Amino acid sequence: MNIRAELAKFLNLCFVFSSAYMFWQTYSLIADTHSPIVVVLSGSMEPAFQRGDILFLWNRNKYSKVGDIVVYEVEDKQIPIVHRVLREHHSTKNNGKQLLLTKGDNNAGNDIPLYAGKKTYLAKNKDIVGTVKGYFPHLGYVTIWVAENKYAKFALLGFLAITSLFGDE
Repeated sequence: MNIRAELAKFLNLCFVFSSAYMFWQTYSLIADTHSPIVVVLSGSMEPAFQRGDILFLWNRNKYSKVGDIVVYEVEDKQIPIVHRVLREHHSTKNNGKQLLLTKGDNNAGNDIPLYAGKKTYLAKNKDIVGTVKGYFPHLGYVTIWVAENKYAKFALLGFLAITSLFGDE
C-alpha cells in the first residue's frame, strides 16, 4: 500500500465533495435562494412533475404570476412543497407585498390546510423558496431511496469508500 497514492485518492475525493459544495453555494447566491435544487417527493403535481424529478429554482423575480410553479416552506416543517400559484394579490396592509394561494395540480383543493397557523395566503418575500425554472426527470430517485431506506445511506457511503480505496485513480 503506497501511502502517497492513498493520500492522493483521499484528496481527490475531498476535492469532488468541496467542488459540489461550492457549486451549490454559488448557485444559491445566483438564484437568491437557500435551496436552489429540490426533488419532487409526492405526486401532487402530476402530470407536470413526477415523483423523483429534480427542480431548479430561481428567486430573483419580484412577483409570481398565476400559473407559476413555486416551492414554499411551511413553518416548523422542513420539507418544501412544490405547487402552482392559483391566485395572487397585493396586500394593502403590508406595503403592497404580494400574497399567493397555491394548489397542487393533482389535488382536489387549495393549500390553505397546509399553511402554518391560520394563514390563508403565502407571503412571496417570506414563504416562497423559489420559482421552478427547469428540471431533470426522475434523477432524484436516488435521494428518495436514500431518505426512505435506513440502510441505503450506509450502502452508498460504503460503495463510495470501496471505490475510492480500490480505484486506480
